[in-house]
Amino acid sequence: MSYTILIVDDSDTVREVLCRTIKMTGLPIDQILQASNGKKALQQLKEKWVDLIFSDIHMPEMTGLELLDEITNDAGLKQIPLIIISTEGSATRITELKKKGIRGYIRKPFTPEKIRDIIIQTLGEWE
Repeated sequence: MSYTILIVDDSDTVREVLCRTIKMTGLPIDQILQASNGKKALQQLKEKWVDLIFSDIHMPEMTGLELLDEITNDAGLKQIPLIIISTEGSATRITELKKKGIRGYIRKPFTPEKIRDIIIQTLGEWE
């Protein structure tokens, strides 16, 4: 089985680096979709099923927090795990986000190992 991942970040560079990093993990990833904000991510989610979402917090038009709220309030989307990737990361903020339903939190800059580990932790182990 292979997976589809959605990367949501307003930085083209961060999206590209994360995309390349995910490909480097060697995990069975079928497709990596990208969106520059939460609003565009929701449009993509209406068109294509994804297995995992990586999202920044601060973005124009719709933030990662607003995206999280939209996903958790939608019966068809709320089972999709969302992982926040951000430079922001106080323990209080992370606890707050976990209560809202995120499945993981990674601070920028990230390593390929952290990305691989959180994907495995979230979606399961592969041979």
